[in-house]
Amino acid sequence: MLSAGDFRNGVTFELDGDVMQVVEFQHVKPGKGAAFVRTKMKNVITGAVTERSFNPTEKFENAYVERKEMEYLYNDGDLYYFMDGETYEQVPISKSILSDNFKFVKENMVCKIVSYKGNVFSVEPPLFVELEVTETEPGVKGDTATNVTKPATLETGAAIKVPLFINEGDVIKIDTRTSEYLQRVTG
Repeated sequence: MLSAGDFRNGVTFELDGDVMQVVEFQHVKPGKGAAFVRTKMKNVITGAVTERSFNPTEKFENAYVERKEMEYLYNDGDLYYFMDGETYEQVPISKSILSDNFKFVKENMVCKIVSYKGNVFSVEPPLFVELEVTETEPGVKGDTATNVTKPATLETGAAIKVPLFINEGDVIKIDTRTSEYLQRVTG
């Protein structure tokens, strides 16, 4: 059991059947009246952020969210298959659970599978990936304005904006959280 007085950033607990994670907390001791804990928390399954105040003695059940690294193997329609590197067990995950940034994941990449009580609710791709540019227009010679970008299609089919000097066949590094080009990878 966990009391509201023990809240710290990152702590996960059960509240009304939902799994919540403390984003911010503040212990408030007003001049008059009882102390309370002002909390900003995120529902780890839906991503909704809410604010609520608790009595410091209120008790909650600890929620253990498991993050396990698994290798992405392939997809078959709306099911995406991941393999546990220790047991070689294959786990099918529905396309509806995958986030938008999964478009940067190619076969054999290792992702974090996030689950609670055995139910998978999120797949976290690597923070940075290196992918080959399969399609882009050639840069225009003499166009040297700063921060000018052009559309490019990557080997996974994802489309992003890249600088003018990037050509087809180049391997580039991408931040999957922001979907932004970071740098060209050499050698």
